[in-house]
Amino acid sequence: MTYKPPHPDEVFPQLKYSFAFKMKIVRQVQNGRISKNHAARKYGVGRSTILYWCKKMRTLEEKYDAMEKNTSPEKEIKKLKERIEELEFIKDYQQDIIVEFEKATGKELAKKLLPKHLSEEIEKKKKKLR
Repeated sequence: MTYKPPHPDEVFPQLKYSFAFKMKIVRQVQNGRISKNHAARKYGVGRSTILYWCKKMRTLEEKYDAMEKNTSPEKEIKKLKERIEELEFIKDYQQDIIVEFEKATGKELAKKLLPKHLSEEIEKKKKKLR
């Protein structure tokens, strides 16, 4: 007769634990009421299993926090539109300063130093002010 080793599932059966049971243990460990080693002995669960549950719980909490930080698309669009208005105001203000500087110095630096589309916008502003 030959020896046939038992299947790993027969030696260590895969136990299914309820989510509530897992959460109970994880919360006790995270709150510092009980150590991972003591929880493993007390509840008859492997220490590595408890470590795995704690790690999974942390990733779930991080995902939940990230989802809460994400705002609705409407709010995001509103924020972006406000930012666009703010940046357009700043751009117009800077262009006005450049126009005034060129008037005061008599030098046209915008054509030389700025990109073409910006220098064209400044020229339009100059024509409006004349």
